[in-house]
Amino acid sequence: MLNYVWIGLLFLGIGAAVTTDLIDISENKYHNNESISVSVQENQNEIKTIPKTVKATLTIDKNLFNKIFNDSTTSDIIFKSVLTFEKDSNEAKAVLFVNSNMPEILQSIAKASGKDNDINATLYLNNNNAKIIFERVSFIKLKNVTNAALEYAGIAVNIALGLIGIMALWIGIMKVAEDAGLIKSIANLLKPLTKWLFPNIPSDHPAMGSMIMNISANMLGLGNAATPFGLKAMEELEKLNPEKGTATNAMCTFLAINTAGITLIPVTAIAVRAASGSSDPAIIIGTSLFASSCATIAGVFAAKTFEKFPMKKGEFKNWIKQNSKFFSFIGLLLTTILIFTLTGLGKSLSSAFSFINVSSFKVAIQLLSTLAIPLVIVLFLGYGLIKKVKVYEQFVEGAKEGFQIAVKIIPYLVAMLVAIGIFRAGGAMDWLKFVIHPVTDFIGMPVDALPMALMRPLSGSGSLGIMSEVISVHGPDSFIGILTSTFYGSTETTFYVLALYFGAINIKRTRHALPAGLIADVTGILAAVFIVRLIFG
Repeated sequence: MLNYVWIGLLFLGIGAAVTTDLIDISENKYHNNESISVSVQENQNEIKTIPKTVKATLTIDKNLFNKIFNDSTTSDIIFKSVLTFEKDSNEAKAVLFVNSNMPEILQSIAKASGKDNDINATLYLNNNNAKIIFERVSFIKLKNVTNAALEYAGIAVNIALGLIGIMALWIGIMKVAEDAGLIKSIANLLKPLTKWLFPNIPSDHPAMGSMIMNISANMLGLGNAATPFGLKAMEELEKLNPEKGTATNAMCTFLAINTAGITLIPVTAIAVRAASGSSDPAIIIGTSLFASSCATIAGVFAAKTFEKFPMKKGEFKNWIKQNSKFFSFIGLLLTTILIFTLTGLGKSLSSAFSFINVSSFKVAIQLLSTLAIPLVIVLFLGYGLIKKVKVYEQFVEGAKEGFQIAVKIIPYLVAMLVAIGIFRAGGAMDWLKFVIHPVTDFIGMPVDALPMALMRPLSGSGSLGIMSEVISVHGPDSFIGILTSTFYGSTETTFYVLALYFGAINIKRTRHALPAGLIADVTGILAAVFIVRLIFG
């Protein structure tokens, strides 16, 4: 299924770019070859010798700008510029400097020339009447697509190269813990749960320990440690795979849990909120835990359901009976949510973390982030020493495996991240927002939160940027600020996770992993809207 998703992202991105550019050209959106009246703060009498370069300030009246570009700016457009007179004092080449506070259309023209902060133009002087013609621009979206493809290819390689050291470290430590028997002991403690989740995986198999460590690291917000554990788990699961190249039920269930992103402490979102001056950065712990728990339940339920199909005649009734306890749990959860909604009991959850002092909590988070990884290293290696494992030799052997895995995933990361970059840069994301806008209005999701909901399954850095922007505009403690923070803390980058983990073991037939992951994402988003609106709406 990833094949169709990948080609769909590419075609939609490029198709949206071509369509948008053709419409812009037909409507002359950027007013190519059209002159615009400007005022020049420069004494023309001082221009006596040619050639000459002078600094000047050019101003476009706000009413004129709004009329020409169909914009709604509330202030005049003031360019700091450099004028170069070569032939006479009535015509000059102008470089206009653009800043982030200027209208978006000017920033687009600046980017189209290959730079982000200036526009080339021609200035014509006639006594007190000055006009300017911007450089000709066209096919801006297609240029953005090209730039995005190259940029994201580089990002993919940098991610993979950045993983080499982390992978070598954590796979090496896992190798020591595995030989010492620590991973097996941890797996035995969680055997009742893991036996139901992964019935075909022996409880003492190395894959089980790696999956447990991955899920635990994700729950604590330790993404750098979670990824190597997850990649190691997939490698071990592939050893048990009777049909190489095809995802097993255990793989699909494991990735459903990963893409659901169940989190006890959404460290990154809390850090962004704290840096933005939130009076209570930790308030999203409860909402994120609720939403990510719902997403995890939905993801696991979807994976467990899809793996049973196609069914033979008469098997469906038996399957329902075998999973009656799980269905009862789902029914109880839904009933509880309904009761909270009707009685308003959920509003009391808003004070659940009011006892937390903001400064103390920030210190606790920093302390946890600082000590967690060193403690794991000391615990695992110390246990290996107690069990008389040759820790150095085993660590090196594991590190070799980690290096090979990190290098192997580069092509898969390049393929997926380039497709995502083209989809975004081409404007297909805007089309998608337009299509599902009626649905978000119906469920009560603010339109400004929609980009975050759409971006989260695609890109971690992209969704982080959107969350930061929303918080800076609306405030961290606003309804939409809390909502987008909860989105970030309760869902994962599904397409990146699938490309990374399946690419590591060369899985081409992903079966139901993507549908289960997307169901988890949608559930997490809906649960976040529900709980945030219930408590803060």
